[in-house]
Amino acid sequence: MKAMDDGRIAGAATARYAKKKETILAAATAILNRQGVRGMTLADVAASVGLNTTSVTYYYRKKDDLAAACFMRGLERFEAMVEQAAAEARPAERIVKFLDLYLDLNRRVRLGEATPLTSFAEIKALKEPLRGSVVGAFNDLFRRVRSFFDDPSLAHLDKPQRNARTHLLMEQVFWSGRWLRRYDIEDYGRVLERMSDILLKGLPVANRAWEPHSLPDPTPVSPEGLEWRETFLVAATRLINQRGYRGASVEDISAALNVTKGSFYHHHEDKDALVTECFERTFTVTRRSQLDARALPTDSWTQLVSTAAGLTSYQLSEHGPLLRASSLGALPEPLRSDMADGYMRGWQRFASIISDGVADGSIRAVDASIAAHMINSMLNAAASLEAWVPGLKREEAANLFARPLLTGVLS
Repeated sequence: MKAMDDGRIAGAATARYAKKKETILAAATAILNRQGVRGMTLADVAASVGLNTTSVTYYYRKKDDLAAACFMRGLERFEAMVEQAAAEARPAERIVKFLDLYLDLNRRVRLGEATPLTSFAEIKALKEPLRGSVVGAFNDLFRRVRSFFDDPSLAHLDKPQRNARTHLLMEQVFWSGRWLRRYDIEDYGRVLERMSDILLKGLPVANRAWEPHSLPDPTPVSPEGLEWRETFLVAATRLINQRGYRGASVEDISAALNVTKGSFYHHHEDKDALVTECFERTFTVTRRSQLDARALPTDSWTQLVSTAAGLTSYQLSEHGPLLRASSLGALPEPLRSDMADGYMRGWQRFASIISDGVADGSIRAVDASIAAHMINSMLNAAASLEAWVPGLKREEAANLFARPLLTGVLS
């Protein structure tokens, strides 16, 4: 009898431990998504669940241990969705199932029925050896998603093409969480239909060719005597994209630019001012490309593929990449809102070109709003395309990455 009682007590203690651990992970994930690895503290997590910091260290000794656990739990949740989607018979069915499962999970998170989803934008901000373990798990997930394209009908796709399309599909799912909040959960069924339609069929009407026109270089021209600023902003953008907003310290940025910390502050009031300038540069490049495309004496489909191809290639140029939208979440208000508005103006121009294409008959009747969000997601993902397609040349990027989104990921 005593053994049975002891077993019940031990079982109850184990259940309490597991429940508290899940509560800590959920709270930490929400903070991690907002503030990044460097911005999250054990004290913040403890306060959010009504504990003291010592109590949290009983479960996770260091902040990086907790951050890594958040990433691993997020990967486990995606792995479960991928495994279920992979059981479908054909590539198109796997893709639609994956989207459906993710949208359902996102819906349940918004309803408070599931814990927050983890953003993977700052995995590389972890310290070794934790970073290596999490990156390895992410790579395993990537390979599982790539198996969606294992089918005799897609035998014509080589490994770089499969890698690029896998990266495209995963980022469409990851980044959709940023714009889905603009939709009511009652609209998610329609969102699934529209996203699936665009991914599988692309945007053009039948028999429209992929023939992007060359556009002028959209790089901002620095005022005379300030040419160094372009080099400065490009280097800072690359470092922030790699390490995240909080992961790239002023010391790191100064070292990358080969300037002293004092020199940095001579040119920028603080890191927020630098990031704001990097964002403004990104908006300028995007706007110039879009406006130059709209000025082409051709139909809207050709205008759209010209700016999408041009901006994708720009990410791999000596002036690239553009600053990823993941840095928005770490900015303080009201800067965050101002920079988010800048991204939305770029989204609106893409939506306008698509709407014009539907009107002039060069683009299918698709949801212009969702299509524009998906193009923005693709361009953000292009900044890290080389990680999945090593040795990729700039002139190959648009055909490998932008074209599958705009003409159909299984084309």
